[in-house]
Amino acid sequence: MEIVIIAFLVLFIILYRAKKGETLYNFVVKQGGNLYNKYAPYSFKMVREKVKELGQEYTKKQYLIQLATFAGGGFLISYLYFYNPIVSIIYTIIVVALIPYLTYLRCKRIYSEFIFEQIQVYVTNTIMEFQTTQSFVKALEGVYASGVLQDPVLSDVKTMIDLAYQNGDINESIEYMNNKYSFYMTKNMHQLFLQITKEGSRDTTEVLENMLQDIDMLVEGVYRDRVDRQNFHRQFIQYGLMLYLLIMLIQYLLGVDTYLQLLKDPFVVVCLHGIVIFNSYFLLSGEKYYNENVGAE
Repeated sequence: MEIVIIAFLVLFIILYRAKKGETLYNFVVKQGGNLYNKYAPYSFKMVREKVKELGQEYTKKQYLIQLATFAGGGFLISYLYFYNPIVSIIYTIIVVALIPYLTYLRCKRIYSEFIFEQIQVYVTNTIMEFQTTQSFVKALEGVYASGVLQDPVLSDVKTMIDLAYQNGDINESIEYMNNKYSFYMTKNMHQLFLQITKEGSRDTTEVLENMLQDIDMLVEGVYRDRVDRQNFHRQFIQYGLMLYLLIMLIQYLLGVDTYLQLLKDPFVVVCLHGIVIFNSYFLLSGEKYYNENVGAE
């Protein structure tokens, strides 16, 4: 344990001396920001900017707490497995290196939820505008001017309007939006408006009302699924952490001295590394599943 304390003191001194005059907190945040700006994909930068606009981005303090939690947890768990500070430091570095990936998954989920809500607003308001104007393009103009949409969906609606006037029909506009946002409710609405346009003016009140009801049922199902996923995610993380801590039960049953003797066997050490890696992959896979395909219909 003395070696561990000395290692952390040395790391602290190096970081402090590297940027004299700055606090360690500001130095870590600044260096992390520089790496992000240099290597993060452009698409992810756009997503993260939108997350910031929505007010759901972590603060610097929250990121620092996350960093300390991951580093401390990674070091403690790996030390309980191997009782080797060098191995624990390596695992700690690997765990901390995963934070940007987890941030990417989280931002992607928030952005996907935002897009789904925007598409819901787009479809619902377009149908209601059409019931008044009986024109798909006029309905789009009404939705665009209403202020209920935000970018990027707002800009895409403007593109649809421009394409409709440029081509004299709505075919390319609909194809553009379907390719950009592959939601069933979007494609179904667009298909209906294509049929109405080709067949000419007719009473569509009942059909549109039924579509609005179907959309409400669909959205309700998506939001219910979101709540279920959140509950599952919480239980999944707890279960994953308990799998790590089973090593404490093993040591309790065998005795710490007996366990330390087992660590002298290379085969046992390899098996323990395999357990840690498997548990970590299990947690990452669950985290990936939770954050992807949000809003899927």
